[in-house]
Amino acid sequence: MAVLKYEEIAESLRTRIAAGEFAPGETIPSGRDLADQWDVSRATAIKAVDVLRNDGVVVAKQGTGFVVTEMPVARPAGARRAGSARILGGMPFLRVGAPDWAEPPARVAAALGLSPGVNALRRIRVLQLPDGTPNSCVEAWFPPEIAQASPRLADIAPIAEGTTRYVRRQTGRFPVEGVDITTVRLATDAEAGRLRVPPGTPVAVLLHTAHDEQGRPLVCEEGVTPSSFFEQVDTYAM
Repeated sequence: MAVLKYEEIAESLRTRIAAGEFAPGETIPSGRDLADQWDVSRATAIKAVDVLRNDGVVVAKQGTGFVVTEMPVARPAGARRAGSARILGGMPFLRVGAPDWAEPPARVAAALGLSPGVNALRRIRVLQLPDGTPNSCVEAWFPPEIAQASPRLADIAPIAEGTTRYVRRQTGRFPVEGVDITTVRLATDAEAGRLRVPPGTPVAVLLHTAHDEQGRPLVCEEGVTPSSFFEQVDTYAM
């Protein structure tokens, strides 16, 4: 499929941001400047910037233009549908510790097709409500072949282009199917600490696995949300 011009401009800006050319809080080129640089209409340039804004990479700042986001934004586990913007329904998050290699829980290992004793790369984030209250914590587990081919997954710094785009650029693989399984249980001590709730608080657990076009797993995320914040709404034809 041919890449549209505004998509090409947006991807170029993502790459420049990811490379550190534009740091958090710094202004990206204006629509007029982008139009001149790429020899396109201002409407096309503005559409490219809108893609980054919808993805939470940049935000509008009055009197300045668009600046690179200071606080990274991410989705809860799952909640991704074909054709949706990456950050639709996203919220600010904090990274917990540094990414590390560890043996995943049995459910995650089974979803990733890993044998017992095989480690995967883990990235942990806590998503926040507007007042800073933790909304959910997510452990994202990447199988060895994905993590080794995508070294920036092991960095503490957020990936401006998003992990999905970064992994696709590194491996050529991208998600075409997602499987979400929701269960309920009590929070572990570690989860309770991240979510600032009493140990043993009832939580909803969403296990999300993304698969590529050959059915191979790309990532498995376990999102844990206190029962007081969890709500699932499904709309369907009857």
